[in-house]
Amino acid sequence: MSTLVSTWVDVPINLDDSINDPLWADAGVLSIAKGKMMVKNNSEFLYVALDVTADQGNDPGTGDYFWFTFDRNRNAAITPNYDVNYGLYPGNPDKMGRQYYLGPGRWTGLINETSPSKCRIEFGPSPNSETPHRIWKMQFLLSDLNVSLGYWFPYTRFGFRIASSNPAFHHNEPGDFYTNFAALHYLFLSKKRVFPSGSMGTVFGGVGLIPFDKIVSGRATTASGYHPYVQNAAFGGKLNIIGNRTTLASLAGKKYRVLHREGTSGAFSPLLSSWKNYKWDNATHQYILQHFGPDTDDKYVIPSPAVDYSIDDLLIQFSTIGMGTGLHQFRIDVDAYSADTEILTLYIDNNLPELNINSITHNGAQQQACSIVKLTSDTDGLKFNITAHDPEGNLRLFRLTAHYGSNQSTLIDSQNYPGSGNWAGVLNLQIPASGVWVPPVTCAYQFRLTGWARTTNGYGYIGSAEYSEHLTILKPGYDKIRFKVPVTDFILGMTDGKL
Repeated sequence: MSTLVSTWVDVPINLDDSINDPLWADAGVLSIAKGKMMVKNNSEFLYVALDVTADQGNDPGTGDYFWFTFDRNRNAAITPNYDVNYGLYPGNPDKMGRQYYLGPGRWTGLINETSPSKCRIEFGPSPNSETPHRIWKMQFLLSDLNVSLGYWFPYTRFGFRIASSNPAFHHNEPGDFYTNFAALHYLFLSKKRVFPSGSMGTVFGGVGLIPFDKIVSGRATTASGYHPYVQNAAFGGKLNIIGNRTTLASLAGKKYRVLHREGTSGAFSPLLSSWKNYKWDNATHQYILQHFGPDTDDKYVIPSPAVDYSIDDLLIQFSTIGMGTGLHQFRIDVDAYSADTEILTLYIDNNLPELNINSITHNGAQQQACSIVKLTSDTDGLKFNITAHDPEGNLRLFRLTAHYGSNQSTLIDSQNYPGSGNWAGVLNLQIPASGVWVPPVTCAYQFRLTGWARTTNGYGYIGSAEYSEHLTILKPGYDKIRFKVPVTDFILGMTDGKL
C-alpha cells in the first residue's frame, strides 16, 4: 500500500499533447516496477499518466492495455454495482469506458454512456526515459469517482493493471487489486490552487478556490474557463477562508482573530471554530492529522507557509449552517499589523429551491397521485403546472423529467440561470405552454422536478431539491397487448406435444 499526492494544474491538460508538455512537469509520482505513475488534478478532473518505460514494443491494437480501479466509497471492500474499473473498448486503444464491480474479479461489462472521462495512447520518450516506450494518459471526472474538492480532505483509493504483448507482461499495482481492495493505494488530491496574480486582497486570498476579487456584493462570478465556474453565486455549506500567502509569510507565527458580523453595519465579534488539516510529515512520507482552534483569547496562530498542509494558507474553516440568510462580513485582525482592516463580504444562503408540481391535468381534469390515465389518441397527453422558486434569487436551473420502465427517462422541460443578476425561477408555470406532453409508452411514470441552487462552497455548486408525482399512463392499444406462450408449457399431462 502506497500514498500518492497529486499536484494542482490550473490549465486543463489536453490528452492529445505529449507527456513532455510542461503541464506534467511537477506531477505527483509513484514509482512502479514497470515505470512511473504521474498525477495532477483540478477541481473537475484527475489526470493520470502511466509511463510504462518497460514496454518498448510499439505494437498496435489493444494487446497492450490497462485497467484502472477506484474504490468509490473508500471502504477497502468491493461494493457491487458501485465501485468501478476503467478499461479499453476492444480494438480501440484511445477509447476508455467503465464497468461496475459485481464481486472479486467480476464486472458488469463496459457501460454504454457518454462521459468526459477518456484516455489517449502515446509512444515515445518521456521525462522518465529517453528511450521510446508506451504511455497511457487518462482523464477521470472527479464526480464519477465520488470525489469532490469540497470535502475537507479529498482522496480516493485505487489500483491498476498495465499489460504488454511485446514484451509480454502484465503488472498489477498492488497485486490482485481487483479481487481484494484492502491494499489499494491512497491518492490525495490537491486543493493548492495559486490564485491569479492581483486577484487577492491584502490579507484575504479567497474562499475555497474562488479569488477574493471575484466576490462582489457578497456573490461570486468566475470566468468560464476557470475551475470552479460559478455565476453570481451565493455562499453556503462549510467554507474555507484562504489567506494571502505573501502576507501570511511575513506574519508567520503571529496570532489573529477572525471577526464576523451579520449585515454590513454594527460591531464585529469573534468567530470561533475548530477544524482539522493534514500536515505533511517528511520523516514518514505521510499526511498527519492536526487539529486547529482558538486559544483563550479567541486567537489563532498563523501557520508557516513553508509547511505543506492539505489546505494551504487556511485562516479558518467554519459551517454557515444556522447563519441568517443574507450578507455577512468578515475581518482578520492580526497582532501588530496595521493593514488588516480589509473586509470580506459574503451572501450566505443555505436555503434550497422551493419545488412543487402543482397539478397534472388530462383533458382539463386534474389527476391525483397514483391515478391511471387512459389516453385517447397517439397525440393525446398531459399538461403540468409547476413552481421552481428561490425567493433569494439564487436558483441555478430546474428540470422536469419523466422516469419509466427500466431506468429510462426523458426531459419534459428545463430552464437555466439567464447569466446575469438574481434569478428566482418560476411560479405556476404551464408546461408545455401550448399543446400537451405526449408520453412515449404505456407504463408507470414518475414525474420528477429537480432544482439546483446557485450556491457555492468555494469548490463548486452545492444544494439541490426534488419533488415527484406518480401516474400510470395507458396509451391507445394497451388492451390489445397479448403474451404468446407455448401451449405445452401449461397443459398438464402433455408429452412430446401430445396428450
